[in-house]
Amino acid sequence: MELTPERLPAQLAREPLRPAYLIAGPETLRVLEAADAVRTAARAQGVSEREVFEPEGRDIDWNAVEATFRAPSLFASKRLVEIRLPTTKPGKDGAAVISGFCADPPPDITLLVTGGEWSRQHGGKWSEAITGIGHLVVAWQVKPHELEGWIDARLRSRNLLADRSAVQQLAERVDGNLLAAAQEVDKLALLADGSTLDGERMQALVADAARFDVFRLLDATLNGQPAQVVRMLAGLRAEGAAIPALMGMVVMELSRAAQLAQVQARGGNMANEFKAQRIWDARQAGYRRALQRHPETRWVRFVAEAGRVDRIAKGRGRWGTDPVDGWLALERLLVAVADARAGALLAA
Repeated sequence: MELTPERLPAQLAREPLRPAYLIAGPETLRVLEAADAVRTAARAQGVSEREVFEPEGRDIDWNAVEATFRAPSLFASKRLVEIRLPTTKPGKDGAAVISGFCADPPPDITLLVTGGEWSRQHGGKWSEAITGIGHLVVAWQVKPHELEGWIDARLRSRNLLADRSAVQQLAERVDGNLLAAAQEVDKLALLADGSTLDGERMQALVADAARFDVFRLLDATLNGQPAQVVRMLAGLRAEGAAIPALMGMVVMELSRAAQLAQVQARGGNMANEFKAQRIWDARQAGYRRALQRHPETRWVRFVAEAGRVDRIAKGRGRWGTDPVDGWLALERLLVAVADARAGALLAA
């Protein structure tokens, strides 16, 4: 059965745990919350052991996954086995392993497959096999005309009531970012006094989540959104932000990506590296997309160019042979990171 992320919790509450679930789509928050709903239901139904498989280097060790399916549990009678596929493409070997599991699912295992992308091209016999014994949950992006309805439902789920003007105001403030919207709703749940929120009350309670900050700028950069990067930089500049104040975070994120690229290039354990760098699940998909766009050597260059941008902003550097405005230098760098085709900007 195919479900929306919002329908999944009710479905889980009314039936025993299914042998398999596939949760995928471009809206990260909806994927994460749907997967959390499966984990919560699994714990409630006595599943106490969990094993996670993620790509190490270029692919998952599918032999290890198959061995896990065949091996008895060491610590519990029931297990949750998670397979995380950033591109939601298991490949030929992975598709065979997943299909084999679904053909004869072990009674002590529930399979949870999650992915950050979904389209008709992603489907196949392996995903049909999961749907045949479990559920497919597709987390599509919330369209602009759907955002107000999504926010209103989110508010109601937290026992909050808001009139139309308040919902519209919150939608404008979060600028389409569901994670920001969810955070603001959680904040409102703590601050609201139980009365219906109107536009004036909303304005007083909610921070301007649509403000262009460096954290969202870097998320757009890693996720490959060059147009969004340019727009956010313009917003930061208009707000009077200083480039040197931004560069600490820029250098840190690019250095993290460079280190991850080195681990990936030598076939190291990416899951361990993410954990070592304290990059949690919600942000890992962005890094993985970025690592797919550029080789290891280019990340080293990006870090070096970030240092040059900082010197330019402080009046101590040039770009090529001519002096360049610091904002333009930063824009060229981040657009080059966001778009693999824009590498020539660094030589401009």
